[in-house]
Amino acid sequence: MVSVEKGWVNFAPAAERNQAPILSELQKVLGGAETIIEVGSGSGQHALYFCKAMHELRWIPTEIDELLPVLTTNLKSYVDVAGYPPRLLDLRDPVWHKCFSLVDAIYSANTLHIVSWSEVISLFEGSGKLLEAGGKLILYGPFRYDGRYTSDSNAEFDRWLKRRCEESGIRDFEKVNELAEKAGLKLLADIEMPANNQLLVWKTG
Repeated sequence: MVSVEKGWVNFAPAAERNQAPILSELQKVLGGAETIIEVGSGSGQHALYFCKAMHELRWIPTEIDELLPVLTTNLKSYVDVAGYPPRLLDLRDPVWHKCFSLVDAIYSANTLHIVSWSEVISLFEGSGKLLEAGGKLILYGPFRYDGRYTSDSNAEFDRWLKRRCEESGIRDFEKVNELAEKAGLKLLADIEMPANNQLLVWKTG
């Protein structure tokens, strides 16, 4: 599998490390899906990697206005091949979902612990309205369970996040799952991933 060049703007080593394990799981849960929105595509590494591996999918990368130019520049070669340029998606806009047609899946990696809690709520509320019947919301990242971290390193990471921005932080699985249920999503899978991360999959209906 071809990886992106490290000369890309905002190249993320973590995305380079986790893309293969995530791809392995996505290939299992995305059967039959056609159109996918990626929320918070960052440098675009996952978008490019997954598109090369699952070329039958219409993968739509997105970012907030401030980061969209970098994402667009990084993914020029991807756009030439797939024809799906990055689009604006800002969870601070409570009606962000109205800018898109219904999709089969929504994916986001390492986003929930960065954005504010109000944006987490916005992600779930919008996803519940944007997903087709049987559509899936797929989230990757660290979570707490029963108020406990899954590792000491995650606890230290959470402290660092909160020093950086008090609205950030590793989210409690139970609270996140409650948001999913309110949005009409049922938990389909909770998959342990390398480096103390999880891949959570919810399904509509």
